[in-house]
Amino acid sequence: MRVTLLGTGDTTGTPTVGCDCTTCERATARGVERSRFSVHVENDRTGESLLVDCSPDFRHQFLTQDVPLPDAALVTHIHFDHLDGLGNAYRLFDDLPVHATDVVDPATGESVAETIRRKYDYLDRVSVHDHAPHERVRICGLDVRFVPVDHPPLLCYGVVVEDPETGAKCALTGDTSFDIPDESRAALAGADLLLADAIVPASLCEHHPHGGSHRNAEGVPRTFGTKHMTREGALELAAELDTDRTRLVHLAHFYPAEEAFAEPLAVDGETYDL
Repeated sequence: MRVTLLGTGDTTGTPTVGCDCTTCERATARGVERSRFSVHVENDRTGESLLVDCSPDFRHQFLTQDVPLPDAALVTHIHFDHLDGLGNAYRLFDDLPVHATDVVDPATGESVAETIRRKYDYLDRVSVHDHAPHERVRICGLDVRFVPVDHPPLLCYGVVVEDPETGAKCALTGDTSFDIPDESRAALAGADLLLADAIVPASLCEHHPHGGSHRNAEGVPRTFGTKHMTREGALELAAELDTDRTRLVHLAHFYPAEEAFAEPLAVDGETYDL
């Protein structure tokens, strides 16, 4: 299983358009980018591949990264930076199966799958497939599960991808606070590679209107506001889940420049063979 990080940034990416902060300037000088979130997973046994989330930067990502177009896609939730790249499927695919969850979200009155079906009804070459949370489904020769996480006010899911032949396991937290349900934590545990939401360092929580939450015993906030883990929260989660390797993703340009490119913060284009 080969995992390629196509997009490792948050909703504005790094560099952010029109921004002259030191972090964005340093990213440009280094020639690195954190575009909107997306992960490519290739099954090297079958030659098939799947895409986790459809970034608005889809076109740029597939033109600049050496990966094939996906045979299927997964969508974790309906926020712009995870879904709105699906329109790029127009004229590129004979059929693109898109997989999402079937639970009706009280905030929207429809499931993630239903939202995709309604919003992209004009894409006749996209077929939407509904799945229950924690249901194990075989996609591109890989076993895939959507696991509920915590990203208010919308329902959101992490993803577990496992190779049934080799046992290789990649886990993605999805957009989430530190308050991930126990059953989902158990599903995410023991991964060869964990991709964990870590939007900013905990030190920046003082700038959020809601501050920080889910503080640890030392008082360090593990959630920035209510929706995303801090770097410290993501690293604590990774230690709890006993993962072999962790990369922090969904990163904002608000990281101080001296911290923004330190390990284990990811940048676009990283690849991992599991």
